Amino acid sequence: MDLLWINNAQYLGDYRLLLTFNTGEQKVFDGEEYVHSHPLFAPLQNLAIYKNFDLDGWTVSWQNGALDLAPEYLYENGK
Repeated sequence: MDLLWINNAQYLGDYRLLLTFNTGEQKVFDGEEYVHSHPLFAPLQNLAIYKNFDLDGWTVSWQNGALDLAPEYLYENGK
């Protein structure tokens, strides 16, 4: 697989993000299960925090870059 990165991300509601990858593909990533099963990501259970994300040049990040998910993970787990 070639290098992946996210060109655009849009909050859709609940824990869903519409992600546009550098390949031109779009996928919807639902992070609800992830944020509830990984203690490091527990702050993102608060939807006000979850929907306040940034793009850092490669992927989606939260809390000023303190938390992020690899674009490959988002791609593989998106629908």
